[in-house]
Amino acid sequence: MNVHHLELFYYVARHGGVSAAARAMPYGIQQPAISAQILQLEDALGVTLYQRRPFQLTREGQALYDFISPFFGGLGEMSDRLRGGGEKRLRIAAAEVVQRDYLPELLARMRRRVKGFHFTLAHGRQQEIETLLAAQEIDIGLSTLMEKTAANIEARELIRLPVVLLVTRQSGLVKAAQILEQDRIDLPLVTLDSRDVLPRAFQSALRQRGLEWMPSLEVGSLDLVVRYVAEGFGAGLALRHPRVDLPDTVKALPLEDFPALSFGALWTGRLSPLGETFLAEATALAAELM
Repeated sequence: MNVHHLELFYYVARHGGVSAAARAMPYGIQQPAISAQILQLEDALGVTLYQRRPFQLTREGQALYDFISPFFGGLGEMSDRLRGGGEKRLRIAAAEVVQRDYLPELLARMRRRVKGFHFTLAHGRQQEIETLLAAQEIDIGLSTLMEKTAANIEARELIRLPVVLLVTRQSGLVKAAQILEQDRIDLPLVTLDSRDVLPRAFQSALRQRGLEWMPSLEVGSLDLVVRYVAEGFGAGLALRHPRVDLPDTVKALPLEDFPALSFGALWTGRLSPLGETFLAEATALAAELM
C-alpha cells in the first residue's frame, strides 16, 4: 500500500468526505487528486473503502481507518516532541512593513500571554506566504490579501487599508484628481513589483475608469516607494498603514473612490491552539489600530 494514499484516506475518513479533507490537509492538494488517489488505493486493495453519497465508511474502510488512525493522528504530537516543545513555537511570515511596525508589539503580547513562547520569522507577501504554507515551512502569515487564495489556504481579514498616492509637498498637488484627470499622465509612477496585489488592484481600478498610468519604477518595498518619492523621482502608490508616519517632505493623497485593500492572516488546515491565540491577539491589535 502507498503510504501517501493511506494518509489521504485518513483525512477523508476523519473529516467525512473528499472536499472536507481537502480543506483540512496540511498541504495543498486538489479534490480531484485526492479522489483519484483513493481510487488507486481501493484498486490496490480490491475493496471499496467508503460510500460516496452519502459518505459512509464500509466495513473494510472502518477497519483500515481504525488501523492507521493512531499513527497519522499522532504525527502532530510526535513532531512537537521532536522539536523540543514545538507547541510553544510559531513559524510566522510577513512583509517588511508588518515586521517593522506591528509584529514587535504583537509578539510582545504573545510572550505575556504564553509562557515560553518563541517564534521564527520569514519574509513574504501573499503568494510567497501561500508557497511557504503549502510546503509546511510556516504556520501562519500576515499579508495584504487578493480576492482569492490558493486551494486549501484559509484567510481571515483583520483590517482594510486605504490606497493613497504619495507626492512631495513641494509638488503643489493637493488631491489625486489633479493627476488622474490629466489627458496624459507624465508623472513617473513608483510602485511595488507589478505582481504584488497593490499595483495589480490599482491597475484594475484604473482600467475600470478608462485610465492608463503604467509604473516607471518598480521597487522592493513600501519603504523604498516612500524613499524614491521623497527624492523627487515620481508619485508613489502605497497603502495608508496605521501608526506609520511619512517623512515631512512627503504627503499622502487619498484615492477615495478606489477600493481599500484587505489585510489579514493566512494559514492552512486547522490552526494549533498557539496559532489560534496568535490570531486572536492579531485581531485585537487590528481592532485597536482601526
